[in-house]
Amino acid sequence: MCNKIIANILKQIGMITLCLADNSPVVHLGIQTYFKNSTTIKIAEVVSSFDELQSKISSSSIDCVVLDAELNGLNSILKIKKLLQENPKLNVIFFTNVSDTLYAPPAIKSGVKGYVSKNVELSELENAIIRVNNGELVFSTEVRKAIEILNKTKKSERLFKKLSTREIEVLRYFSEGRKNKEVAKILGLDEKTISTYKLRLLQKLSVTNLLDLINKAKQLEII
Repeated sequence: MCNKIIANILKQIGMITLCLADNSPVVHLGIQTYFKNSTTIKIAEVVSSFDELQSKISSSSIDCVVLDAELNGLNSILKIKKLLQENPKLNVIFFTNVSDTLYAPPAIKSGVKGYVSKNVELSELENAIIRVNNGELVFSTEVRKAIEILNKTKKSERLFKKLSTREIEVLRYFSEGRKNKEVAKILGLDEKTISTYKLRLLQKLSVTNLLDLINKAKQLEII
């Protein structure tokens, strides 16, 4: 109760109350030392396990959690998702050495607002905490690229499900520069049928001409 009262007072004077969740004493010391005299960020709690974190969140008024992605091994993502469902106003930043491309996409999906490498200067972590507290999402260029690749893959998978085997076959012949008449002859179909397939492909990939159709199919790695 005392911790919650103190945290509420800190909020009133505009300070961000932070919980550091990491099992490394070196990380604890480094971050606590860095923020010791900060007028913006106050480390209200320091924990070394997920059970401790959940306990502190329920008993304290915390704005932001700086969390080691491997605090609870591979289960950290699932536990964070549940924690954020129970505390929707809580901001979580992953502060970790784990590969961006491995943890970032599922972390973002679970509701994590920032992903900061332990290799950066602590001033970058400080900046991330402030930005996240102001409603921003903070991720590195590498993380954004990983998300783009993931989204692209998902979009490609959805389109594959929408396209029939025959439509993909026709599309591949178009990408080779073959005309409707040639494709019809190869597949043993009527030329009007190929025109129908072409129209369906244009509609399903949301383009208006053959060049854009082929470019989009290549971009999404359908062909």
